[in-house]
Amino acid sequence: MSDNETPILATLNDPEAIHLIVLTGMSGGGKTVALRALEDLEFYCVDNLPTALLPQLVQAVLQDPGSARRRIAVGTDVRNRGDDFRHLPQVISDLAEAGVQVHLIFLDCRDEVLIKRYSETRRRHPLAVRGTSLADAIATERRLLRPLMAIAEKVIDSSELNVHQLRRLVATGYAQAIEGLTLMFQSFAFRRGLPLDADFVFDARCLPNPHWHPRLRPLSGKDAPVRDFLDAEPLVAEYFADTARWLDAWLPRFEQDDRSYVTISVGCTGGRHRSVYLVEKLAAHYRAQREGVLTFHRELE
Repeated sequence: MSDNETPILATLNDPEAIHLIVLTGMSGGGKTVALRALEDLEFYCVDNLPTALLPQLVQAVLQDPGSARRRIAVGTDVRNRGDDFRHLPQVISDLAEAGVQVHLIFLDCRDEVLIKRYSETRRRHPLAVRGTSLADAIATERRLLRPLMAIAEKVIDSSELNVHQLRRLVATGYAQAIEGLTLMFQSFAFRRGLPLDADFVFDARCLPNPHWHPRLRPLSGKDAPVRDFLDAEPLVAEYFADTARWLDAWLPRFEQDDRSYVTISVGCTGGRHRSVYLVEKLAAHYRAQREGVLTFHRELE
């Protein structure tokens, strides 16, 4: 730690109100997915932040009088400067000593799975410079990250997890900063099968389908033209109102039963238009009432 960082730690006020999750791990292990899950849980998320700026970030959140969020998630990996990993344990220790609730999470993955993921996505590994094979880059990264893995509060192996399973694992593991029930709204295509982890499934195939309009077909339920089309359909408004009314009546029963996580799935034929639209609309409806609302679009991600 440099001397100029000490005054920053000394000026922290109400540090116990801060939950800071530091996400690191193997490139391709799912850090971006984990950050997205935490962002859905109302964490203030920053990716690839230099270690030296962590105390400043905590202080900025604490000193912002208009901010109600006291949960921060920061991603750091081998894209950071080389000395970042050497200083990170000390920075975490200093923040914890100041009273910040710091959690270091390491996302791991088997080498053969990482190689397959990079091959499928055609992305370049951050350490795969000219003349370095992908396998060698992964081995170098694993060596550089070994000290952080050793001190991590939790190591998550994403080798056998799909995107949704990883998001759910992160959300359920760190929703303790959220009071009440965490809701996952997910869209899917019936033609690709039902999601196995759904607690409730709603079928939107009876609604008008934007797919049959050539102008709307390439878009998704997140796009304004599709939203406008569905907003104008009375049957869609009735379907949403009935679904929200049913969930409003029954979700409190699950909270009383000490459930911490419920997955609500909405399906349509292709999983791109009606189900996506309804998931986004339902999520917005419940985010206005509570914290801990996540979304996942199986056919879009």
